[in-house]
Amino acid sequence: MTRIALYPGSFDPPTRGHSDLVTRSLALADQVIVAVARNSAKQPLFTLEERMEMLRAVCGDDPRVRYESFDGLLVDFARREGATLIVRGLRAVSDFEYEFQMAMMNRHLMADLETVFLVPPEDATWLSSSLVREVARHGGDVTGLVHPAVAEALRRKFGR
Repeated sequence: MTRIALYPGSFDPPTRGHSDLVTRSLALADQVIVAVARNSAKQPLFTLEERMEMLRAVCGDDPRVRYESFDGLLVDFARREGATLIVRGLRAVSDFEYEFQMAMMNRHLMADLETVFLVPPEDATWLSSSLVREVARHGGDVTGLVHPAVAEALRRKFGR
């Protein structure tokens, strides 16, 4: 049986921390679906299509990794895809409370769906998409924080 993991997020934009988690998730599952949320409550900087394109550039074309979008409940998407594992990143203790609540609700809704928390590498524990967006918006250097394709997309988005 193929073990399928979901790595959900908005990825607006994808960072080095995101790509690290995708790579390390492959040790836990036979296939990882990077699940890009179409969250209508958020106003993303990048379109869904742009985020999917950046993720492909960042994470590569490993046949064990798929890129899909979803809206609605993650557990419904997990059922459709046959996933039994959710991978989430924890950068700091402050992330834990929210992620714990989500994991418990997902378990309530789908008892056989497990959540695994991974921590990023030490040099990316402070890194977030919102921080990258803010630095790029003001013309700061995001080299080393994101893949070159993402840095270029940020430059284009902010007209630099």
